Amino acid sequence: MTITLKVSENTKQEMIEFFEEYKREKTPAYAIFQADDADTVVTLYESGKAVFQGISADISAQMWIERERHLNPLKKVETTNSEQKEKKEKVIEKIDPKIYYANTIGSDEVGTGDYFGPIVVTSAYVKKEDIPFLEELGVKDSKKLTDEKILTIVPQIIKRIKYNSIIFSNKEYNQKYSSNINMNKIKAILHNKVLTNLTSEEKNYDYVVVDQFAKPYVYFSYLKETPNVYRKITFLTKAEDKCLSVACASIISRYIFIKEFSKLSESLGILLPKGASTSVDDVALKIVDKFGIEKLEEIAKLNFKNTEKIKEKLKNQ
Repeated sequence: MTITLKVSENTKQEMIEFFEEYKREKTPAYAIFQADDADTVVTLYESGKAVFQGISADISAQMWIERERHLNPLKKVETTNSEQKEKKEKVIEKIDPKIYYANTIGSDEVGTGDYFGPIVVTSAYVKKEDIPFLEELGVKDSKKLTDEKILTIVPQIIKRIKYNSIIFSNKEYNQKYSSNINMNKIKAILHNKVLTNLTSEEKNYDYVVVDQFAKPYVYFSYLKETPNVYRKITFLTKAEDKCLSVACASIISRYIFIKEFSKLSESLGILLPKGASTSVDDVALKIVDKFGIEKLEEIAKLNFKNTEKIKEKLKNQ
């Protein structure tokens, strides 16, 4: 699998810092670096094009997609995926009015690219008559919403929109993550939970839509050991732009994540940075110094490369 992501200058600088210790000696022409990320090769070009190649390219790329989205909320994230056989030319994403103007349940998640803070997955139910209300609030352009805007409009949304959310702590994440359970499998399990919960409560829907992070057959393969699987799903790429219930699920998840992240910072007495840059490593060292390294098991995703860097810095202190 090959995934290409166009990154902005601030994301580019974070990638350079993050992969500093994992760079290969040889670098392709016009590339800033080429590095190994588990079974994925990451190449960052001077143009800002980041290429992820390998079995887990989707997992490696997702972290930087989330980071690009967080650092540049007003900018559209540009990606291509070899498995989706996307054309080199820009393709205008078409909105299917049958889905957009229907009664829908959608799901989306946040927090998968952050070392600190939980993963939050939400399903939301949007009725046809809710659409004008949501468009007026700006939900249609959910990717352009700042954290401040989300904190303002989500309380209005959740008074009117049914939703179901799961806050998956990093303690739970570290207990579950293994060679057999990767990030995408965890996401599939959590999406399935919020969808089965909401569809059991609300029956008057036309479509259930999920923002596609894996091919449908891969998604359902992750759930083969799950007893209750919801299967009537419409998978869409860039679903936030095509279905308001997915957009609602996204911003409700972000709202909950912001709140949980703030509570975590307060409990530690340390302002936590989002993402997974070297600034995250520096703060993690302060946390280890204050609470001990075992604290990271509760508040951080230990499989991130940040953990290796933190342990290496502790050895050199």
